[in-house]
Amino acid sequence: MENEPEQDSVEQNLCVKTATEEEPNKSFNLEASLSKFSYIDLDKELEFRNDLIDDKEFDIPQVDTPPTLESILNETDDEDESFVLEDPTLLNIDTIDSHSYDTSSVASSDSGDRTNLKRKKKLPDSFSLHGSVMRHSLLKGISAQIVSAADKVDAGLPTAIAVSSLIAVGTSHGLALIFDQNQALRLCLGSTSVGGQYGAISALSINNDCSRLLCGFAKGQITMWDLASGKLLRSITDAHPPGTAILHIKFTDDPTLAICNDSGGSVFELTFKRVMGVRTCESRCLFSGSKGEVCCIEPLHSKPELKDHPITQFSLLAMASLTKILVIGLKPSLKVWMTFPYGRMDPSSVPLLAWHFVAVHNYVNPMLAFCRGDVVHFLLVKRDESGAIHVTKQKYLHLYYDLINFTWINSRTVVLLDSVEKLHVIDWQTQEELETVEISEVQLVYNSSHFKSLATGGNVSQALALVGEKACYQSISSCGGQIFYLGTKSVYVMMLRSWRERVDHLLKQDCLTEALALAWSFHEGKAKAVVGLSGDVSKRKAVVADRMVEILFHYADRALKKCPEQGKIQVMEQHFQDTVPVIVDYCLLLQRKDLLFSQMYAKLSENSVAKGVVLECLEPYILSDKLVGITPQVMKDLIVHFQDKKLMENVEALIVHMDITSLDIQQIVLMCWENRLYDAMIYVYNRGMNEFISPMEKLFKVIAPPLNAGKTLTDEQVVMGNKLLVYISCCLAGRAYPLGDIPEDLVPLVKNQVFEFLIRLHSAEASPEEEIYPYVRTLLHFDTREFLNVLALTFEDFKNDKQAVEYQQRIVDILLKVMVENSDFTPSQVGCLFTFLARQLAKPDNTLFVNRTLFDQVLEFLCSPDDDSRHSERQQVLLELLQAGGIVQFEESGLIRMAEKAEFYQICEFMYEREHQYDKIIDCYLRDPLRQEEVFNYIHNILSIPGHSAEEKQSVWHKAMDHIEELVSLKPCKAAELVATHFSEQIETVIKKLQNQVLLFKFLRSLLDPREGIHVNQESLQVSPSMTEQFIELLCQFSPNQVIETLQVLECYRLEETIQITQKYQLHEVTAYLLEKKGDIPGAFSIMLKRLQSKLQEITHQAENTKEDSLLNEVEDTTVETIALCQRNSHNLNQQQREALWFPLLEAMMAPQKLSGAAAPHMHSEALKSLTMQVLNSMAAFIALPSILQRILQDPVYGKGKLGEIQGLILGMLDTFNYEQTLLETTTSLLNQDLHWSLCNLRASVSRGLNPKQDYCSICLQQYKRRQEMADEIIVFSCGHLYHSFCLQSKECTVEIEGQARWTCYKCSSSNKVGKLSENSSEIKRGRITPSQVKLSPSCHPSKGDPASKKATSEPVLDPQQTQAFEQLCRLYRGSSRLALLTELSQNRSSDSYRPFSGSQSGPAFSSVFQNENFQLRLAPPPVTED
Repeated sequence: MENEPEQDSVEQNLCVKTATEEEPNKSFNLEASLSKFSYIDLDKELEFRNDLIDDKEFDIPQVDTPPTLESILNETDDEDESFVLEDPTLLNIDTIDSHSYDTSSVASSDSGDRTNLKRKKKLPDSFSLHGSVMRHSLLKGISAQIVSAADKVDAGLPTAIAVSSLIAVGTSHGLALIFDQNQALRLCLGSTSVGGQYGAISALSINNDCSRLLCGFAKGQITMWDLASGKLLRSITDAHPPGTAILHIKFTDDPTLAICNDSGGSVFELTFKRVMGVRTCESRCLFSGSKGEVCCIEPLHSKPELKDHPITQFSLLAMASLTKILVIGLKPSLKVWMTFPYGRMDPSSVPLLAWHFVAVHNYVNPMLAFCRGDVVHFLLVKRDESGAIHVTKQKYLHLYYDLINFTWINSRTVVLLDSVEKLHVIDWQTQEELETVEISEVQLVYNSSHFKSLATGGNVSQALALVGEKACYQSISSCGGQIFYLGTKSVYVMMLRSWRERVDHLLKQDCLTEALALAWSFHEGKAKAVVGLSGDVSKRKAVVADRMVEILFHYADRALKKCPEQGKIQVMEQHFQDTVPVIVDYCLLLQRKDLLFSQMYAKLSENSVAKGVVLECLEPYILSDKLVGITPQVMKDLIVHFQDKKLMENVEALIVHMDITSLDIQQIVLMCWENRLYDAMIYVYNRGMNEFISPMEKLFKVIAPPLNAGKTLTDEQVVMGNKLLVYISCCLAGRAYPLGDIPEDLVPLVKNQVFEFLIRLHSAEASPEEEIYPYVRTLLHFDTREFLNVLALTFEDFKNDKQAVEYQQRIVDILLKVMVENSDFTPSQVGCLFTFLARQLAKPDNTLFVNRTLFDQVLEFLCSPDDDSRHSERQQVLLELLQAGGIVQFEESGLIRMAEKAEFYQICEFMYEREHQYDKIIDCYLRDPLRQEEVFNYIHNILSIPGHSAEEKQSVWHKAMDHIEELVSLKPCKAAELVATHFSEQIETVIKKLQNQVLLFKFLRSLLDPREGIHVNQESLQVSPSMTEQFIELLCQFSPNQVIETLQVLECYRLEETIQITQKYQLHEVTAYLLEKKGDIPGAFSIMLKRLQSKLQEITHQAENTKEDSLLNEVEDTTVETIALCQRNSHNLNQQQREALWFPLLEAMMAPQKLSGAAAPHMHSEALKSLTMQVLNSMAAFIALPSILQRILQDPVYGKGKLGEIQGLILGMLDTFNYEQTLLETTTSLLNQDLHWSLCNLRASVSRGLNPKQDYCSICLQQYKRRQEMADEIIVFSCGHLYHSFCLQSKECTVEIEGQARWTCYKCSSSNKVGKLSENSSEIKRGRITPSQVKLSPSCHPSKGDPASKKATSEPVLDPQQTQAFEQLCRLYRGSSRLALLTELSQNRSSDSYRPFSGSQSGPAFSSVFQNENFQLRLAPPPVTED
């Protein structure tokens, strides 16, 4: 027995040459880079930059016994269980590698989110970044011969293609056309007669060594051909059930083994044998279509270089049915290694499978890509040490289009074809879309007729026929990095362009900027789908850099050539600003300064505008110190260019960043001085000539004369002075100006030079009038404080060597000589000097000597001025001197005397603080007009902050008591707060000390009146009633208008004594208020009535010609107050008592009208009538209308027929009565109808049955029967939800009311739970509503002995269903229920004492719907319901 094949293999490495390009194929070839067993070292060659992942973390768990094919076939497809990959996010890993076979460790993931699979996410459009990635060409020779064969030999239309070293094209009339690499037709296999019998060729497959061709036919037959001789070797008709088309036929790596898939959805294994010269074929069913239809198969092919890979011995086969994916091993025995379902998918989407070897974790292993619809999943398959195969889930790719083909073009790049025939080239690891190509011109061949099995009568399932609508499995074939697309009249080939081609393609389109950007991405290793770059990183960068230099030269030539017309400067500038920066940037990125400053600069300098733009482009690089070593010519041109454009600030910024030693130093210095570029000038002197003194001399010459003359400096001179100070500070600290550091070997020399310069006795070229030490004197005059700060910093850095000590002492002596012996300096400047000296002398390692008498002189100078000017300045200077350590230089008692004499209270405070004489500090605060009010905080701090002794606190308090009147007059609130906080038990003592009545009044008001806002707990105050009454008496004296307002907020006073006080000062309104508060309503009313009568008497006797509105206003105010008094108290009085209040008031108001008579009406009669009407309207709420009329008619004046004066009053009262009667009748009628309609609806809803939506609890989601063995209840609501009572209790949906449980639906109330639960609970407490339980159906009845149950059944309450119906009814109205209104009205009317003015009755128990600001009475008829 011998195995196939016998013939010699055909030459393997043939490449198809296209009709348009003759360049040899340089596309991806993994095998060419791998020697035997070299896949283990692949990672080193590819230079992985991704983090490695732990494979075990993502492995599919192993099972002890893998499932058999039969067990899988018998599974029911569960459409609900979708396969969800573990990473829902699109990982954007910036993997960098520029090999054509670049690979990296695959990012895995571990968190699932089913919703993300449904999300349509568009990949980023990166076409502009990558140029044209794919080259597609028409194979003209093959295309022409396909068309010719159809015409000449009736071959029919092309139907299938297979590519290896040869290209095989199947036709609809059963012919197979074989072409070689030169597109020449080598063989025409089969005949149209056989095609008429077998039908169209529906599938093709060429084996590994390109010696055999398998053809599958639409009617189910299979033929095998010898590609060397063109002989028919086998014709197989019984390999699978008859009447089904061959959808796929595939050789495996074993040339004697092939797999076929028919339109019945079954998969068969074909084994080819040759026994005794007879060729046979054995068939075995791997998957039966009756258990699930397979529509895509893909065996794993390994190249010769990987033939010893441990995975190859299993002969893996991936199969995709309409519902699941399977990976099985055909060898050594049939075994299932993986299976999982798709989940729910679009039934018309096409399942796709594709294998490829990739490198992960230093090993090369096969990766299976499978997709259906718009999601591509990647699974890594590997073998462990025990020999078992593991499948690891990797990332997935979520697209915004549906796929009909998936092809690996190399291990990093995939080519996808969507349902509208667009190709998408994608880097699968970064998920970046590189290019999109429209291929509708191909007119792709679809395999729909074979999937529908039209040649055998269409005996396929509807599901398979639907998938076949977009099936093009046999029209696309890939080999060696090339993809072939079969059209109805043509064959196209697509491959990745090499990196040079991609750059050149952009250059041909005149996209030079994009070409440079793409080339730079190749240089940096950030490009995707790179072909043609090999070697190590440095070699690759060198190759790309050379090409970029060529492009830059071309770019520069084009920029100059395409320059707009001469003369249009702005247009030319814009042109070069768009182009020249690109050249400069890439020259510097490539680190080719030689190229930039020689050839490029010379070339671009031919155009003056371009030259200027080049120079301006250099500026940011120079300022960021990224560009050093500029040639002298370029530096000179740079300075001249900016100087010509008057951009001198830019010139200065550039100079201090350049090495200017090669330029003309004197010329640069002159330019800087003329243009006031002081920083640049100093930099040039320092760096160019190592000269540090000359810049200082030049600056001193400018600022010294005006300072010595006492003139004010100009802004420019102030800038120069500041720069001089900073420069001196930098030199003395060893730092270069304006940036950097002085060379270490020069630092000591520079310091010495600068010190020697500063302490010179005279300047160079000095005039005879010049004072000694001019430089120190100038700096002290310019800014004493900052100059001394510079010296202080320098002293900090000095080491204690002999020379440093001498310098310090020398400069201190000079400072003293200059400032103390000269009267030109202000006290502040002198103080700064001595503060500086005090700080230096206070140091532990001090070596300076200063004569102590100098400090005494300074003290005398500051404390005994000739005039009072600069008082606060002198005090502040002396305070700083003392705080800096100068206190040790003075005799303290003498210092205090001088400070008191000079009124330096802050100095006194400083000294007293040192001696803990805190009581004397209070005097300092009180005497200091600027800080008087701070005394309260100071006393409070001393008394409250821990750390002070009891004696100190006592002395402070006694001092405060001595000055209490002063404190109260200063700030009464603060004084009262101080007393109340710290000595509330001594308030009586404080009151005795306050002899001034006005001060006492202010103190007591601040203490007792809470409106004054002092932050004291009123309860802790020990306030006696007599103290409050003393305050009230003072209030009556000094502010009588505020007595009532104050009494309303005061608490601790006795009514009798207070009434006596108010009577003493004849404050009638206050007395009436107190009597009312006491309960003496008649007494209060009589006082108010007497006051009203007196006012009315005054207004009656007022002369006609004196028109004073103030008196009338007083009458109105008194009347309103009296009415309010009667209204407040009428609620609590019986009818007789009410009449005793209101009728005297009415008589008092009508008395002036009786006197004035109709003939001569009083001038204020109209106003008085209006007030009388107001009284009548107010009393009508408390006294019956007949009683009022009877009382008026009994009046002797009106009883005799003089009704004319009161006719208007009576008619107004009758109108009001008629209106109110009509309103009440209408409202009662509406409410009665409403009640009737509500009860009808209530009855209808109660009698209606309930229909639960489900038979399980909506909380625990378990069947309601599960708990019947427990003491549980089943609760059904009218909304249809069903619950166990235990579950509702756990969700706090139950409330106990009068021993009965009331429930609310958990699901319905959860959405507005926050807003409404609190509202419901408060209303439940008020007894106004009940929770919305609808139905209670217990499975276990409560015990009969339950007292709560007995109580609940004994009282008449609404059934829960009635309660729910009533609440639904209430919700129909957007506002308060009419029944609620009626209930409240009836409750109010039933009360003996009806209170329409219930504002004073606060609290939740009295909250009324009428008080709601949104309350509206909607007087509309009720809705009509159908019976």
